[in-house]
Amino acid sequence: MKIVKRLLKVIGVLLVVVAAIFGIFVWVECSRFDASLDKVYDIPIPNVTRSTDPVVIARGKHLVESMAGCGIRGGCHGPDLGGGTPVEMGPLGTMCGPNISPDGVAAAYSDGELARIIHHGVKKDGRSVRLMPIQDINWLPDSDVLAILSYVRSVPAADAPNNPTNFKTLAKVLDRQDQLIVDVARRIDHGKQEVAPAPAPTAEYGRFMARLCSGCHGEHFSGGRIPGTPSSIPAPLNLTPDASGLAGWSFQDFDTLMKTGKRKSGRQLDPFMPVESWKNLDDTEMHALWAYLQTLPATPLGQR
Repeated sequence: MKIVKRLLKVIGVLLVVVAAIFGIFVWVECSRFDASLDKVYDIPIPNVTRSTDPVVIARGKHLVESMAGCGIRGGCHGPDLGGGTPVEMGPLGTMCGPNISPDGVAAAYSDGELARIIHHGVKKDGRSVRLMPIQDINWLPDSDVLAILSYVRSVPAADAPNNPTNFKTLAKVLDRQDQLIVDVARRIDHGKQEVAPAPAPTAEYGRFMARLCSGCHGEHFSGGRIPGTPSSIPAPLNLTPDASGLAGWSFQDFDTLMKTGKRKSGRQLDPFMPVESWKNLDDTEMHALWAYLQTLPATPLGQR
C-alpha cells in the first residue's frame, strides 16, 4: 500500500512538473509572438500614385476578386470592401477583415503605404499585419500592386464598422511553431522580392499562384486538417496527384471544381473553400495553376 502511495505521489509530482514546463513554454511562445508583432520594420514607402486609367482599374478589380481574394462574398473584406464576416475559429480566436473601402482603414493610408502593405505586410505604423496572406501574393509585380490599390481607391465608400479580430493563446503558439501564419511580416524576406513572370498558362507561373493554396492545403498541398481549427472548419482536400487527391482528374474536372465548387464525384465543396474567388480566375491563370499542380509529387492526404 505504501508503494502505491509513493508511486501516486511521484506521478503527481511529475504531472506538476510537466504542467509547469508546458506553462512556461506557452508563456515564452506568447511573449515571443507579442514582441514580434510589436516590432517596427524600417521599410521605405515606395513612391506610388494611384491610377485612374480604366484598364488599370479593371485589372485591379480582377485581382481583388480572384487571386487576392479581397472583394468577394464571404471573402476577407467583403464584396464592397466594407469588411468581412467574422469567422469563429474556436480555440484560435475570431478573424475578420476590416473595412478597406475609401471610408475605412485605407483612408488613413497613402498610396505608397498601401503598396508597402501588399509587398511587405507592414502597416502604416511599421508593424506587421495579422493573418493577411501577404506572403501568398507579394510576388505580384509593381504594375499589379498599382492596379489593386487603384481599384480599392475607386470603389464607393462603405459605411460599415470594423469587427474585431482576436487571437487566443493557441493561435499565438501555433504561429511561433510555424503551424499557422498570423505574424505575417516576419515570414517575408524584405530585402529580396521574388517576382512572377508575365502571366502564361505554364507551371512556372502556376508555381506562384499556388502559394494562394498553401495556407489551407499546406506547403506540400496534400491537405488535411488545419492545426488548431475546430471540427466546424473542414479539412482541406489533397491537391497532389495522389489517389487521395487529384489522381485521374482532367483539366476539365479541375476547372469545374474551381468554377462551381463541385467535385468530380458530384459532391459540393464546403463553403469554406473560396469558390467565389477562384471562379473568377481567367483561362490563363486556371491552366497555369493546373499545370503546376500536375508537377507535384503524389503525397498522401494529411501530410500538409
